[in-house]
Amino acid sequence: MNIVLLITAINVLLSLFIIWKLIPDGIKKSKNSIVLLDTSAIMDGRIVEVVKSGFVPSELLVPRFVIAELQLLADKADHLKRERARFGLQVIQTLQDTKHAAVTIIGDDIKSESGVDEKLVKLSLKLGALLFTTDYNLLKVAEIEGVRVLNINELAQNLRPTRIPGEHAEIKIVAKGQEKTQGVGYLDDGTMVVVEQAGSKQGQFINVEFTRNLQTTAGRMMFAKPVNPRKEPNAITQTNRKRVSKFKRLKPSKDLTDEEKLIATINSKG
Repeated sequence: MNIVLLITAINVLLSLFIIWKLIPDGIKKSKNSIVLLDTSAIMDGRIVEVVKSGFVPSELLVPRFVIAELQLLADKADHLKRERARFGLQVIQTLQDTKHAAVTIIGDDIKSESGVDEKLVKLSLKLGALLFTTDYNLLKVAEIEGVRVLNINELAQNLRPTRIPGEHAEIKIVAKGQEKTQGVGYLDDGTMVVVEQAGSKQGQFINVEFTRNLQTTAGRMMFAKPVNPRKEPNAITQTNRKRVSKFKRLKPSKDLTDEEKLIATINSKG
């Protein structure tokens, strides 16, 4: 009797094991619970802070062919790309050391594809993983293939504080706009502001009032018009009022002190 039960139990376990092996890898793991890192996202570096904040799943996968591309860029690319690639390799080490995520280097490859981008898209589909990238072209291809993409640039764009029409700000005009009369400036968060009647104000800080905002495929931009700075009322105390009135009708002369000349000049214009 015990032998029969043992054989039955073994058969059940073997059946379950066979069924498990037949299930595609993408179904075994909970969908959207793992993230596949792209070369551009690693070189960008902001993935470290995003992981620390807890806004991405804690299981991160880095394919070996991505590391190989980073090593290739670090050895043979131009100076700027070489430095970014070396920084990317350091980012992987930083992620491995963090307590906020589990980073795994995987050897999975898609032999049928030659390009890194194509491999990433196919591997994301195979594993049922999210794809973390900052590459715009890869993002579009992945969306067409049905892969869900985490784009940190889009996240940063959506987290920018929204200015509403009527609000005021001081910005520096750095260039002319599409029209000669327009000037272009930027807010601290990088939002471009097109200011009417400011084409001749390049290099100057001016006060503006926002008139409308526009969401484009490249991000949010705003339109504004110049305004005069708000003048604070003069704080003249009751004690000084008599002294001010004393010079109300006087014109500046050599007998007056510099302070008295200034008061007299202001009052004569009033």
